Amino acid sequence: MDSTLLLLEQLVARASVTPDDAGCQALIARRLEAAGFACEHLPFGPDGGRVDNLWAVRSGTHPGPTLVLAGHTDVVPTGPLDQWNSAPFVPTYRDGRLYGRGTADMKTSLAAMVVAAEEFVAAHPAHAGRLAFLLTSDEEGPSIDGTVRVVDTLQARGEALDCCIVGEPTCVDTLGDTIKNGRRGSLSARLTVLGVQGHVAYPHLARNPIHVAAPAIAELAATTWDAGNDHFPPTSFQISNIHSGTGATNVIPGEAVIDLNFRFSTESTPESLERRATTSSTASRGRWAARPSSRGPARSARRWCARSARRPTLLRHCPPPAARPTAASSRASARKWWSSGPSTPPSTRSTSTWRSTPCPA
Repeated sequence: MDSTLLLLEQLVARASVTPDDAGCQALIARRLEAAGFACEHLPFGPDGGRVDNLWAVRSGTHPGPTLVLAGHTDVVPTGPLDQWNSAPFVPTYRDGRLYGRGTADMKTSLAAMVVAAEEFVAAHPAHAGRLAFLLTSDEEGPSIDGTVRVVDTLQARGEALDCCIVGEPTCVDTLGDTIKNGRRGSLSARLTVLGVQGHVAYPHLARNPIHVAAPAIAELAATTWDAGNDHFPPTSFQISNIHSGTGATNVIPGEAVIDLNFRFSTESTPESLERRATTSSTASRGRWAARPSSRGPARSARRWCARSARRPTLLRHCPPPAARPTAASSRASARKWWSSGPSTPPSTRSTSTWRSTPCPA
């Protein structure tokens, strides 16, 4: 069997749902060490959410640039297993294709890069410069304890990276038909809208947070955020998840939690999108209030990895004064922002931190 395909099967068989690496990096490290790479495992993050990172380097016999092959071993959750035609972590062939979670994003690239590195150093054992791998299990998640933390470590050591190839799937129809030299920004938020729980038979004694959130969602979805430009499509807004209710059909929920995301062009920034989202016509009627916080400052720009990290954001939902729940039933709600700006090398990735504030009277 083809060496790349065999390694791919082994990677797909590991259920590396973010941030769990499930042994993928250990497998890759064994292969790279056999090819002369010095491998360093750099775990970061809290207990229960530990992120695995791998920094592997092979130095040549004389000076030269450092080329980094970068990627991630984690995958997104599978969703309902009964909606799969085959088990997501059992490599399965159908009609000449290999199916499994992570085959496209991005375990095929990992397998190809590892085998290419093995073949390169076998053919050129006295190569110049350094060939390196930077892998993380925190790309599909918050991306706080992954690449950016490895970058901090490397910068503290004074290591310089000259160029980087990322194995993300970008081709449309055939291999190599698209090469990207930039990316859109991503700004995510979790919005909690607080209501007052009650029985559906007595709506005058309750406040339905879904009804409160619906006009704001509709307004945000209908907004034109920018027109894009020659290099990026227009900024888009999407709701990815809505959670509310107890499961009972006769109970008005007490809160609604909404996950949303902007994919934005260089015509917008995280700050401009946050500002517009919180000063929409809905906001002008007194529904939202937020202010910047000094907590969790943005990290400095990093030219060679194009990422920085910031902490979550908090936002309070404020109903109009006439309809505001009592103090006993009211508590802070949170909107957590995770942001990465659009980039063309050199570039930065940044977010900001906000804190909930008392609702204005």
